[in-house]
Amino acid sequence: MTKKELSQLYWLNREIEEEKRKLRELEAASTSSTAKITGLPHVSGAHDKIGDMAILIAEQRDLIDLKVRQSVIEYNRLNRYIAGVEDAQMRMILSLRYVNGLSWQQVAAQIGGGNTADGVRKAHDRFLKLSVLSVGHVVD
Repeated sequence: MTKKELSQLYWLNREIEEEKRKLRELEAASTSSTAKITGLPHVSGAHDKIGDMAILIAEQRDLIDLKVRQSVIEYNRLNRYIAGVEDAQMRMILSLRYVNGLSWQQVAAQIGGGNTADGVRKAHDRFLKLSVLSVGHVVD
């Protein structure tokens, strides 16, 4: 598995947070005539603003629900991959980094034993390089 594949849960969770921010903007705009919503087209003329906002809010909630479901699927896929790693320390490194979303410094602190951020990152990189080479893929 590549770093990009391992990082998908992190990026999905970031997307979910962004979509939630947009939902909060929509909800605020639905109760205020002065709220500004970023990323939406400006529509002029007579139309049902309340109905339009209700539709946009419902669609935004559906989008968030979809991304949350994708995140659960990705979480399960990632955990299955990590569970298949033979080395216990590497399983912990992968889990802390990709499931918990910790920085390399935080991963090293959790691993303990005098490990440094650079040390656990390099061990991770070596592991991925070897595992990718064994299945014939290119590491990103």
